[in-house]
Amino acid sequence: MDLFDYMRETKQEKESPLASRMRPETLEEVVGQQHIIGKDKLLYRAIKADKLGSIIFYGPPGTGKTTLAKVIAHTTSARFEQINATVAGKKDMEEVVKSAKDLLGMYQQKTILFIDEIHRFNKGQQDYLLPFVEDGTITLIGATTENPYFEVNGALLSRSSVFELYPLEKEDVKKLLVRAVQDEKKGMGSFRADITEEALDFLADISGGDARNALNAVELGVLTTERGQDGIIHITRDVASECIQKRVVRYDKTGDNHYDTISAFIKSMRGSDPDAAVYYLAKMLYAGEDVKFIARRIMICAAEDVGCADPMALTVATAAAQAVERVGMPESQIILSEAVLYVAGAPKSNSAVNAISAANESVRTVKTTVPTHLQDAHYKGAYKLGHGVGYEYAHDFPNHFSKQQYLPDEIKDARFYEPGDLGYEKQIKERLQKLREQ
Repeated sequence: MDLFDYMRETKQEKESPLASRMRPETLEEVVGQQHIIGKDKLLYRAIKADKLGSIIFYGPPGTGKTTLAKVIAHTTSARFEQINATVAGKKDMEEVVKSAKDLLGMYQQKTILFIDEIHRFNKGQQDYLLPFVEDGTITLIGATTENPYFEVNGALLSRSSVFELYPLEKEDVKKLLVRAVQDEKKGMGSFRADITEEALDFLADISGGDARNALNAVELGVLTTERGQDGIIHITRDVASECIQKRVVRYDKTGDNHYDTISAFIKSMRGSDPDAAVYYLAKMLYAGEDVKFIARRIMICAAEDVGCADPMALTVATAAAQAVERVGMPESQIILSEAVLYVAGAPKSNSAVNAISAANESVRTVKTTVPTHLQDAHYKGAYKLGHGVGYEYAHDFPNHFSKQQYLPDEIKDARFYEPGDLGYEKQIKERLQKLREQ
């Protein structure tokens, strides 16, 4: 590195965002994630011993995936290379692999390749890495916000250890913020600022476990707040709230959080918890989820989990689905809320699911023939074949019911529908029992 390179890197370091400057350089400086980097944990021991294998860091933004990679870079004797999958391609990987081979062959020095946003690489790009990870040419560290079991090739996963990072605890975020305000070398200490406990609590809560978001807010507060009469910049709760205008909701409409939230939404309706159900509805709407997608899930839940216990649930859900397409937001949220509360509060039965599942299994496994008395008789010659002969028209009998066989002979005693004891289905059950007793 010449003088000009040094001056350029030093300038970039000073002008880089606070969240970047505050990245730890040692494991002892890392805050949070003790479930994987505690002193008795495998990852801690592997980093300290410089015996790291290929790994995948998986977790929400701002939880320390890149931070841990940088810590490894500062502690390993291996050469550390970094690329970002959002801008890099196969050519970039080929260059890293070539230099890794040369370094390993000439100096027996290993190369660690850190790929940020590894899920952005397509299957072909990920496949390219496989033989070089397998033969030890490179040690891979991948970072992803998406579930690696969905987004990373299985062969690559089988050769890597997956470590899941969790959103930081409130106290962890507060510790980072205090450090950032007071640190004169990498933080904002030279600005002579302080931050109130109320502001710390607010930022730690509102950031949703995302350290980067909280640090960005502190930096903005320090740089834009006028000094008090005592010459100190005071970061109060009001200042903090201005720096984060909106609560962060971790929700990617194509990613893991999307599926987790919709799963919780459906399970809350199924579990008859209207408060939880309407909360997850609000969270999805807040994050910009498609109202038509939400409406479809409500209709499915109405049929799958409420079913015959309250047939009106499907009617309400279907009407809501039609209404939101005609009304639009923001009024559609009221329509969806009504449908969600109705479905969540309705009596539950999954008999419709069980019935069609059992019937499907019977269709797959048993060959049957429609009884002749039920076969179509609306054509010339049907009578000669016996089709329709002996059929009893239900409306000609008391209670509009004729006790005749409808199922094929092969499964004539099968029972697919088992009514529950809740809601309207209790009436259905009682009526069917009376008919069967005739």
